[in-house]
Amino acid sequence: MLHMTKVAVGCSSLDILRDRIGAHAANGTAAIHTRYRPTRADEMVGGSLYWIIAHRLVARQTILGFEEAEGGRCVIRVDARLVPVRARPKRAHQGWRYLAAADAPDDFDGGDADVSAMPKAMIDELSALSLI
Repeated sequence: MLHMTKVAVGCSSLDILRDRIGAHAANGTAAIHTRYRPTRADEMVGGSLYWIIAHRLVARQTILGFEEAEGGRCVIRVDARLVPVRARPKRAHQGWRYLAAADAPDDFDGGDADVSAMPKAMIDELSALSLI
């Protein structure tokens, strides 16, 4: 399975990204616009788009498909649900990049810890250190 990474431009937190996606979601899907269609697009359907915020992979969305848009641009159809992942450092880049399945971070399931009771600042700091 092949995935992709993309910088969440203008988003300083996962909450902001979640709000942005929610504002544009309809019928359980969201559209991400990009300049070029990936040459390996067929391999990515069913994979995930991993979001980079503050130089870390922090969340993913399942890729449902690709469509052509006006002006030769591409629309990536993704599941509107944003799944937090175990944060992993990732340098920012322009556009999108491929991500092999072996390099993809695991979903954040919280494990035995109840992180909902922690202050947001603590969650952010522990996540930045890749401890949760």
